[in-house]
Amino acid sequence: MGPPPPKVVAIGDSLTYGYGDPVGGGWVDRLKRDWMSSTPSAPVLYNLGVRGDTIAQIHHRFEFEFQQRGELRHRPPQTLIFSFGVNDSARLGHSRGRHRTPFEAFQGHLGTLLDQACQLAQVLFVGMVPVDERQMPFMDAFFLTQEDQYLYKEATRLACQERQVPYLDVFEIWRQRGADWLVQQLCDDGLHPNSRGYLHLYQDIVHWPALERCFHGTLTSHNTTLG
Repeated sequence: MGPPPPKVVAIGDSLTYGYGDPVGGGWVDRLKRDWMSSTPSAPVLYNLGVRGDTIAQIHHRFEFEFQQRGELRHRPPQTLIFSFGVNDSARLGHSRGRHRTPFEAFQGHLGTLLDQACQLAQVLFVGMVPVDERQMPFMDAFFLTQEDQYLYKEATRLACQERQVPYLDVFEIWRQRGADWLVQQLCDDGLHPNSRGYLHLYQDIVHWPALERCFHGTLTSHNTTLG
């Protein structure tokens, strides 16, 4: 009997949870099914995404929830994947309202959170997708712009770079594919990916060299079509 398979925790907001994808359940569930259909030694993946979470809420819960996913005593997960930031960048009430998480507070939480996480496991970070500004406000209350998103994602990218945490810059990857392409990947709310968008996000993550290096070729590519 070989060693137990590696455990992976994905923790974040609705992008981690997979909201908006009734076909595949989001990129985490697609990846989980992919690994489950691979080999017995493939990673076990836990989805700890919560819709609407900000960095403060993730910071509050991440360590306790991480420690509960070890299955075997004294063997916590080896890898932690973060994905958050869009909720923090939202402005409240109107297009020039205050950010839901002030930028300085976001930076403070981010540094502490990454430092703590790096003491527990190897850490990866999947960045946010760009929003369609024409569909704002979200829920008649939250105003999101790509300008604000850029500010928060750059702070995240630089904090990860400082700590040698691999960062997948989904925001830039998707913007480079063009505005027309982006609109086709999002739900009518202009914020969450639809099933096609999550499929593309899943494919971006599967082909991310940092993820491939973590698991030494255990990734497969079964979940590549819309069912």
